[in-house]
Amino acid sequence: MKREERSYGNPRQKHFTTPRPDNKDLVFGIHSVIETIRAGNEIDKLFIQRELGNSSTVAELLQVAQEFNVPISRVPPEKLDRITRKNHQGAIAFISAIRYVSLHNVLSGIYEKGQTPLLLLLDRITDVRNFGAIARTAECAGVHAIVIPTKGAAQINADAVKTSSGALNFIPVCREENLVNTITYLRESGLQVVACTEKAEKNLHQVDFTVPTAIVMGSEEDGISNDLMRKADELVKIPMIGQIASLNVSVATGVIIYEAVRQRLG
Repeated sequence: MKREERSYGNPRQKHFTTPRPDNKDLVFGIHSVIETIRAGNEIDKLFIQRELGNSSTVAELLQVAQEFNVPISRVPPEKLDRITRKNHQGAIAFISAIRYVSLHNVLSGIYEKGQTPLLLLLDRITDVRNFGAIARTAECAGVHAIVIPTKGAAQINADAVKTSSGALNFIPVCREENLVNTITYLRESGLQVVACTEKAEKNLHQVDFTVPTAIVMGSEEDGISNDLMRKADELVKIPMIGQIASLNVSVATGVIIYEAVRQRLG
């Protein structure tokens, strides 16, 4: 069994996100997907069959997806067939259970209110239940926003909202194309970036979380990517005493978030 790396990776702003009906998170068929995107629905991901031709309708789908910044993945037909046995025509879209918000707007709002930012960046957290549990802890702790990558993140569907106990209806979620560039932007905006990894020398208690901070947590499989760790201001680890060499990422996220809360309340 592969060891999981320990990359442990605000007045609440009510109703920042908009819940969607649980039974409408999947749309298939080229024309249906096009109209769904044009209607303003937030799309988590769009799967398009690799071997799909270059017809006018396919070209229209790609154009609309690009116009609305919809993340596209080219996949084999077998994957689409596993999702639905109905006539998908080579295109399946997953509608997000929330509406994403602008990171720039979130940061501006925090600073305008005279608050000290506390953000959470999730690098390729793909398990829906882990993501929901993390969102629940983050909302309870007053984290201002969660930032995820456009690709390689858990689908924010009804299961994620349920696991979060509704927290995803309250905490803003920002979706960014490139987390490396996002970290650069956050540092330029006055935030320190703290990455949690077992590769660190410092324990999390040795870092000052009372200043504007973005915490980076890594994927369940291989932790935080090297590119992100190189951009971080601080690398920290959670002290481990027992025989088990890893923590579940949602549990680890709770540990570091509440260290930040402890310092800020102290």
